[in-house]
Amino acid sequence: MEACTEEYSAIRFKQRAVIEFLTAKGVPPIEIHRRMQAVYGDDCIDVFLIMSTNPMTYEAQFFGFTPQTFMLRIYFAFQDHLSHIMLVVEKVILNKLQNICPSLTPTLIRRSTEKFFAFMKERFDNQFTKMEKSLLSTVLSIPKNICLPEDKFQEEFCYTAKQFQELENEISQLERELKAEMCAEQALQTELEEQRIVQGHLEGILQWFDGLDNIGRNEGTGNLKESFAALTKTAAKLHNIVQEVEDKMNRLRK
Repeated sequence: MEACTEEYSAIRFKQRAVIEFLTAKGVPPIEIHRRMQAVYGDDCIDVFLIMSTNPMTYEAQFFGFTPQTFMLRIYFAFQDHLSHIMLVVEKVILNKLQNICPSLTPTLIRRSTEKFFAFMKERFDNQFTKMEKSLLSTVLSIPKNICLPEDKFQEEFCYTAKQFQELENEISQLERELKAEMCAEQALQTELEEQRIVQGHLEGILQWFDGLDNIGRNEGTGNLKESFAALTKTAAKLHNIVQEVEDKMNRLRK
């Protein structure tokens, strides 16, 4: 099992080396995959992995799609369309010529159709390779000296590694200060909430004093001090009355 794994890894390593070499030579991904598939068969690397060698990310940023994937979809679309046409042609031949020429059996027609399909596919592969290389190098690629509009500010504000590091440090410092400000704001919010609670209690006490003042005015006193004095006298009278009542009750019991 380990020997098979090592052999598989060695094949993958060789294929990646071939991919990097052909990519450097400017060979399109689909053509690379076609050449390698002819050599490695089912062990060939997937075409999308071949595309990842040169992902053309800057072009994808501009067009909104990956140019290599675009070409691959065109290639697959033509193959599907060609296969569909071959099936239609085969069906027409069976319907039209079966009664005229009995020697044309479905097996013979299918064999001829497959040969014609292979012939057309080979011709298309050759032409598509040229078209793909031309489109990827001229139409669907951005020259290295061209900067996209959204990246213009990078040319205007070009920073060295040291300046970029200083900018990063400044941003980190600002983030720490912002965090401290947010903590201070949270503490102030908590203190403000406590002050609101205390204010509510004080307002309740003031309302209580206002109620006492109103009661005093109703009783004929001028201010809160006089109200307390009158309240004290009334309380003393009540205490004396209660004391007298208790004395009388004690005498009656005796």
